[in-house]
Amino acid sequence: MPMSDRPSTLLFTAGDAAVEIDAGAGGRLAALRVRGHDLLVGREHDPMQWGSYPMVPFAGRIRHGAFTFDGVEYRLPINLGAHAIHGYGFTDAWDIVADDTIAWTLRQPWPWPGRVTQHVALDAGSLTLSITVAAHERQPVMVGWHPWFRRSLAGGHELVFEMPDAQMYERDDDGIPTGRLVAVPEGPWDDCFTALAADPVLTWVAPTGHDDVALTLTSTCDHWVVYSEPAHALCVEPQSGAPDAVNRTPVVVEAGDTLRHAMTLRWG
Repeated sequence: MPMSDRPSTLLFTAGDAAVEIDAGAGGRLAALRVRGHDLLVGREHDPMQWGSYPMVPFAGRIRHGAFTFDGVEYRLPINLGAHAIHGYGFTDAWDIVADDTIAWTLRQPWPWPGRVTQHVALDAGSLTLSITVAAHERQPVMVGWHPWFRRSLAGGHELVFEMPDAQMYERDDDGIPTGRLVAVPEGPWDDCFTALAADPVLTWVAPTGHDDVALTLTSTCDHWVVYSEPAHALCVEPQSGAPDAVNRTPVVVEAGDTLRHAMTLRWG
């Protein structure tokens, strides 16, 4: 059951799992503990580098922070290299609006108003996070989650991940998908995949040969960015579209309508 810890934090426990949601730190999943193991990278100075945070109202890069929508050109602030990335929800404080729900208001520098809610559901074997974006004006919207999974756990567990059969987007010299699908090369990756043949599974293998920790990710999102370059972490990120989709195939939410997606983490 959830318990308030401090004004910006919600704690949940079920079975041998414990979850911390920090609304004040970008509405993120600040901790996920399964059988006493912390599966996520802990607090860092850079909000882009820890926990599992919501990406809203866009996920991944927007090339040079620029796009055109309904005939009007928009420019967003640059926050990684030459590009805008991951939206603004992960750097803002969210409001706790119920024991299991937090909310955030779309505002500048995003050009259009709206309201975002994130619902948390934990049971003994799974955690589901669901995001709903209510558009107050017609606008392009993407959502996603950016989990930072530890490669090593206390006790010597080491992460093993095999990418399911999938299609991958070609990246250009800016590291942004071109829209063309290509064969999947050997990793490491910082790439976007779609048409996965199976759900991604992360397994932390115990040095004793038993007591492994396995985590299966499912999502209503049909795109996944896998960032396997860091030595200390692996990111497997469900997204409702490929990076820079606003410049190719934007999903448009009309005024008064909503966009909803969910991510579920299951352990066994």
